[in-house]
Amino acid sequence: MPSLFKRKTVEETEPAVEVVEEVRPKGRTLSKRELGQETKKRPSANPRSAATAPPADRKEALKRSREKAREDRAERRAAMMAGDDRYLLPRDKGPERAMVRDVVDRRLTIGTWFFGGALIVLIGSSAAMPPLVQAVSNVLWALLALGTLVDSILLGREVKRRMREQFPKSTQKLTSLYLYASMRGLTFRRLRVPKPRVKIGQKLD
Repeated sequence: MPSLFKRKTVEETEPAVEVVEEVRPKGRTLSKRELGQETKKRPSANPRSAATAPPADRKEALKRSREKAREDRAERRAAMMAGDDRYLLPRDKGPERAMVRDVVDRRLTIGTWFFGGALIVLIGSSAAMPPLVQAVSNVLWALLALGTLVDSILLGREVKRRMREQFPKSTQKLTSLYLYASMRGLTFRRLRVPKPRVKIGQKLD
């Protein structure tokens, strides 16, 4: 006699699940959206950055104007230090003066130590110093002044020779170029404007 409490099999208790296969046309690739993947949004073709966006108020506009002016000054100074003739001071413009700078920068000048030596002489020659120190300071001052004068004369001769060779038709006055060379020779190498573009001892063309 069959049992009334016969346990139902799993197939009888669980409903059948119909499996539906995804039909994909042959040769077609599913998109990320169809596959359930998230797609990142692409930036717009012409994004408007904060720098190009119009200023929010007058304070922001003034700030941007100051930053732009600061950047322009830095660019002009860098070009001037590099010797760009467009940004040089009138006293430094022209190929003749560029040549004079090379003549001075390729050598060690006694005038470079003129102001430093003058300070030492000023201290040593004061009345508070012993007579021997004062005498040594005066001799040092005389030697320094003489060496600077001789060095300036040698620079002037080289400038004159190169002017005749490279710029025979130049209208630049030689006396002005001599003074320009002497003043650059008195300036410390690191403080010269524009910066030296030749090394010490380098031969010039």
